[in-house]
Amino acid sequence: MTHTATRPVAGRINSTAILAIILISYFMILLDNSIIFTGLPSIQSSMGYSATGLSWVQDAYTLVFGGLLLLGARLGDIFGRRRVFVAGLAIFAIASFLVGVASNGWWLIAARALQGVGAAVVAPASLSLLTASFPPGPGRTRAVAWYGAAAGIGASLGLVIGGALADWVSWRAGFFINVPIGIAMIVLAPRFIPETQPSTGRFDVAGAVLATLGMTALVFGIVNSADAGWTSPITVSTLAAGAILLILLFLNEARAEQPIMPLRLFRSRERSGAYAARMLYLGAMIGFFYFTTQLLQGVMGFSAFQAGIAFFPMTIVNFAVAMLIPRLTPRFGNSTILSVGIAVTLTGMAWLSLVHPGSTYLTAIALPMILIGAGQGLSFAPLTSAGISGIEAEDAGAASGLVNTAHQLGSALGLGVLVAVSSGAGPSADNAATALTDHVSTALTAGTALLAACLVIALALIVPSTRTRSTTKQFEPEKGIRDGALVNRG
Repeated sequence: MTHTATRPVAGRINSTAILAIILISYFMILLDNSIIFTGLPSIQSSMGYSATGLSWVQDAYTLVFGGLLLLGARLGDIFGRRRVFVAGLAIFAIASFLVGVASNGWWLIAARALQGVGAAVVAPASLSLLTASFPPGPGRTRAVAWYGAAAGIGASLGLVIGGALADWVSWRAGFFINVPIGIAMIVLAPRFIPETQPSTGRFDVAGAVLATLGMTALVFGIVNSADAGWTSPITVSTLAAGAILLILLFLNEARAEQPIMPLRLFRSRERSGAYAARMLYLGAMIGFFYFTTQLLQGVMGFSAFQAGIAFFPMTIVNFAVAMLIPRLTPRFGNSTILSVGIAVTLTGMAWLSLVHPGSTYLTAIALPMILIGAGQGLSFAPLTSAGISGIEAEDAGAASGLVNTAHQLGSALGLGVLVAVSSGAGPSADNAATALTDHVSTALTAGTALLAACLVIALALIVPSTRTRSTTKQFEPEKGIRDGALVNRG
């Protein structure tokens, strides 16, 4: 068996163009993950969905996206990341067009699932291309900061764009805009992004099947719990099946010649902590977007567009803070920035959870949002850096896949948990607005608990690891100087 390390093919490299293509493509994927929220009422009205059917417009995308991420990451290693990246963009653009022209409910859900296939290929390929194109140092720090900013801003800006288009044009317009963007990226990617050498050797078929089925079953069980409850036979059986399949995946990966999910990635406490922290952080954040949007429209009477605009304070602060990361990182280090970011997000979420029927937008929502936006701007880039810290070139795809898997699994699991927790609140309220406020407050309180757990993991696993690495780096150059001096004297 031969194996070629995945690395960029030599050639003229335009780092600005590479970063722009990667970020625009990744931003497009994340935009569609949230653009749907403010358009859901319009979709339900035009398609005649029940509440359960409507949930599958988002769940079909999440289910396929989360289930195929590890496989999508491995395909880039095998066939070349640029080639797979372009193929994923093509699938996503075609699926977006099919969503836009959907004439009935099943067509729309099927097209959203196809979008999930494209996203599961593009998301890990984009991060692994970034890792391969920017060596460790200031350049990668800046690139990862922009990548983290895209992750944070894509979610909140999607609500603005989705709400505006749903109010002024149609919910379909939010998906049609992906088509020209996707085509432009497909044309530009081969011109500017160097291809990576494909890996040779045996493909881990068993790992691919177990990862896809296990992740799909787990995400399906989580999604189903939001509607049927955690004790539903379908929920219990699919979660159990997912757990069993993922256990079998770990056993298979320990023996596989070229594993789809190399277990050596988990030997680093920093990376393992980053995956766990990302799941908890995203679980809280997806709940924030989901429930705050309901609060704005269902209690405060905002239109879809107004609800999207209401997230602007968070979006602006998020972007401004994220752009400071390249300057803050050399001074304070990733782990300090991450810890502060999570703590600030937690403070904002705790404040927001105090909302009550008499609350005003400014004091109860806008000001907490500023804290949440600042915390998110500080957190995403360090979380991403920790998830790919110290990886070898041949593991870039797998590590990128795990970062995105933690992102999507955290979103699905968090939403399922928070919906289940909130369902027990507010049934005895006097009116619908009070009941909805109680649901939102309970969910955001649970989201605060998720962020507290995230902060504990960061302090226990990520911070000590980065401090140890920094100490080692400071020691090694001195040792090298001493050795060199001895050689010269000899």
